[in-house]
Amino acid sequence: MDQPLQRTSVAEPSDGDGLPAINLKDPSLYINRELSWLEFNQRVLAQAQDAGQPLLERVKFLAITGTNLDEFFMIRVATTMRRFRAGVEDVAPDGYTTGQQLEAMRSCAHVMLDALAATWTTLRGLLEREQIRLLDAPAWTPEIHEYVNGYFSRDICPVLTPLAFDPGHPFPFISNLSMNFAVVVRHGGRIKFARVKVPDVLPRFVSLPESLGYGPHTFVFLEDVIRANIHELFPGTQVHGAHLFRIVRDADLAIEDDDADDLLESVDRSLRQLRRGPISLLKVESDMPARVLDILIENFGIGDDVVVRCVQRLGFGDWHQLARIHRPDLKDPPFLSRALWRADEDPEVIFDLIRYQDLLVHHPFESFATVETFLRAAVRDRQVIAIKMTLYRIGADSPLIPLLIEAAEAGKQVAVLVELKARFDERNNIRWARRLESHGIHVVYGFASLKTHAKLCLVIRQEAAGVQRYVHTSTGNYNPITAKVYTDLGFFTADPEVVADVSDIFNYLTGYSNQREYRRLVVAPMQLRTRIRELIRREAEHARAGRPARIIAKLNAVTDDQMIRELYTASQAGVEIDLIVRGICSLRPGIPGVSERIRVRSIVGRFLEHSRMFWFENGGHEELYLSSADLMERNLDRRVETMTPIRDRALLSHIRQVVLDAYLRDTAAATTLDSTGRYHRLATSAADEFSAQQVLLKYYAEAREP
Repeated sequence: MDQPLQRTSVAEPSDGDGLPAINLKDPSLYINRELSWLEFNQRVLAQAQDAGQPLLERVKFLAITGTNLDEFFMIRVATTMRRFRAGVEDVAPDGYTTGQQLEAMRSCAHVMLDALAATWTTLRGLLEREQIRLLDAPAWTPEIHEYVNGYFSRDICPVLTPLAFDPGHPFPFISNLSMNFAVVVRHGGRIKFARVKVPDVLPRFVSLPESLGYGPHTFVFLEDVIRANIHELFPGTQVHGAHLFRIVRDADLAIEDDDADDLLESVDRSLRQLRRGPISLLKVESDMPARVLDILIENFGIGDDVVVRCVQRLGFGDWHQLARIHRPDLKDPPFLSRALWRADEDPEVIFDLIRYQDLLVHHPFESFATVETFLRAAVRDRQVIAIKMTLYRIGADSPLIPLLIEAAEAGKQVAVLVELKARFDERNNIRWARRLESHGIHVVYGFASLKTHAKLCLVIRQEAAGVQRYVHTSTGNYNPITAKVYTDLGFFTADPEVVADVSDIFNYLTGYSNQREYRRLVVAPMQLRTRIRELIRREAEHARAGRPARIIAKLNAVTDDQMIRELYTASQAGVEIDLIVRGICSLRPGIPGVSERIRVRSIVGRFLEHSRMFWFENGGHEELYLSSADLMERNLDRRVETMTPIRDRALLSHIRQVVLDAYLRDTAAATTLDSTGRYHRLATSAADEFSAQQVLLKYYAEAREP
């Protein structure tokens, strides 16, 4: 429940109304970050509930909501549980103790789990109307039974491994996010138990052939097929029941080894240990007998507080498979994104363009192929002598890795920082690091205590006038898959001061450096917090002096309490502040005397908003920065991040007047945050609806027309 603002003692400075100044550390001025994240996931779920969305896009958002909730229990709930069990009772800026936060997180997440199931019930009915059928076992005809029995014998049974657990058989290991049957059998005159894992290597949705009399998109659930045939795994026994359960484990990687030489080994070892992380959620079917549940609770060593009984299906993240059904009429219309240059462009042309003009690329409206072509040009151009690159999330099948290997085999110096601690990409990145090393590439892993989150690519070229350097930096990852669905801005430049800064950053990452100041770039953890604070305070001084003062920031999260207090103070000074925050926002806008000049909106639409940028009016001399960082403590203090100034006036004007203006005008996908922590859709008629993402799609499509 929201608390009234608390005034500090009369010894505090006056706020101008004769009363002591408002205490900007008052917990009532902050929204709990975990509950704010759940509000974000509710906005994702709202897309699945939106009748205006194409049906299979709604299914996609349902799957995203489910995957997000899994990650919430794997990381946020698990971490809070660990702190609570260790007796850590730090009070968050919003006033929650560890125990209070854990209780609130679980309560809200469980409500969302119920809403997720209810949403699926609605979507399932709508899919049925579109001839996309999912048949439960009671609806199977004899012909379907015959088909699925054959499918089980042929394609499923060979993959299954029943594991008994009794005094002679230890309780089997249950992997994170796995779905399993707890099977009750009568064997040797006694009731016994076994576990059968539902294999994740098989499709969750089993397609039925049209010869059975159904349309091309008729499915049964994999778990139903297994349950109907599970007796085949226990010949000569009586199967008394097969009850589904699914676990979520703590997946928050902790690295304790500060020896950078062993960082890969440390991450690898920690990943193996994580396989047996504590359980933060046990989901079971609602009709699971108490005796079976008690056996699971006892063997997992958990309490009732992590158990959730579900009346619907388990593991909605698997619904991504369903969303990929080929029904273009039930999906967003396709679009073509342009690249800044052709895939076979002469490298000389590319480097000439960047040498004389800064360039911007806006994904996914403009193609990630631009970045691939830039790197390919660097690899195949004989004048390029070295390439340096940071890799954070590059995906399981990156086209950039073969290019870097090709460069090394062509005799170029190649140095790559692979961030091994990129959450959920650790195993991929270890594999890529080892492959790059096997081809003689200089691979470093950064620091045990810091994540390298900056996105940088540096190309060094020997030209007639001497060595020339070219840089690409971005708000997003070097990942061609996510670049199709994440909005991000990439920047190409040959600005001497920027490229010198990037060279210095790579020296810091690969060698030893105590450099604290840079020419153009703002770098975390050395400068970023201080510089953003200076920029906010400068805006406040402009406002106090009666000069134009405004801040527009587009981010993924705002949680750092120090930065929030700086924004509150700027608002009190008269600065108009617009925050476009996709996810977590711990700041409360619209509080009289504190944040009445701050407006917060969130946009959840077809594309995942991921670009980060800061615009400052600066008394009429505007400045704009692209950043890899959000206003979170981890980005400001515990990561290597960069914030890049955009000095080209045409590019600055484009980002401010086209990109940011579109997001500030959005009425189709935007929701606004109120001072209570709730988000509200903007009331508008269909005729007046304005979609930033659609406008940008159209803008860039027209920009590539001859």
